[in-house]
Amino acid sequence: MSTQSLKLGFVGLGIMGTPMAGHLLKAGHTLFVHSRSSVPEGLIAAGATACASGQAVAQQADIVFIMVPDTPHVADVLFSANGVGAGLSAGKTVVDMSSISPIETKVFATKINALGCDYLDAPVSGGEVGAKNATLSIMVGGSEAVFAKVKPLFELIGKNITLVGGNGDGQTAKVANQIIVALNIEAVAEALLFAAKAGADPARVRQALMGGFASSKILEVHGERMIKRTFEPGFRIELHQKDLNLALASARALGVSLPNTATAQELFNSCAARGGKAWDHSAMVRALEGMANFEIGQNAP
Repeated sequence: MSTQSLKLGFVGLGIMGTPMAGHLLKAGHTLFVHSRSSVPEGLIAAGATACASGQAVAQQADIVFIMVPDTPHVADVLFSANGVGAGLSAGKTVVDMSSISPIETKVFATKINALGCDYLDAPVSGGEVGAKNATLSIMVGGSEAVFAKVKPLFELIGKNITLVGGNGDGQTAKVANQIIVALNIEAVAEALLFAAKAGADPARVRQALMGGFASSKILEVHGERMIKRTFEPGFRIELHQKDLNLALASARALGVSLPNTATAQELFNSCAARGGKAWDHSAMVRALEGMANFEIGQNAP
């Protein structure tokens, strides 16, 4: 598959979708694109064809990728009057790389299958950096045969690519991922705030911790953001709120208690209440700083 040019579609060209679509183009594939906002000039210059609707994308492409913010957006992209579903014909494939409800994903897959088409849910982790560097982790739900067909394309945009199970299981894995990420951000924020308030240099504390059992990608990347106060997204707090809402709603349906996930969500809610919905999710530290009346980097009293 990787040696021949395929007709691909991509709907949703935001912070993540634009570089992901760009990697498919660079590999020599023909790309038809659509986005609620204008299609980035860089993609057009690289050879992408802008389409007026998701329907038009699906009419031209054999495999259509979707990368939009939330469950209702995917539903609209797929099933609106001029959506992707209206342009599909038997034998085509839809790959939703958004992070949405596992339950709704199963419903969407059933509807697409009824059109004679295949469906993969393939949410990603790695943020803007991973999208730009083609190092995203991709968690896939769907059949083994369809996964095998699309995997060479996944390899153009990601590194850690796993078929988790059937439709919906990719989204379940992503929700689990977002629980872990949120709780790690909270742990790093508490630790660095504690160290700074105690009078230690948080940058040196972070450096020391990077060599031990507390080391993590969150400590490496988001710990630095907290210290340097670089809270431009990245991954917006409002999107992580959405993911934790999925986690908490699913947990209620399953009869599972996620107490620390709920705490992390409340810290995000505090940031949002201060106008921080568009801050990077590492800015969760600001909620803790507010409770301490102390900011990392500030001289200890």
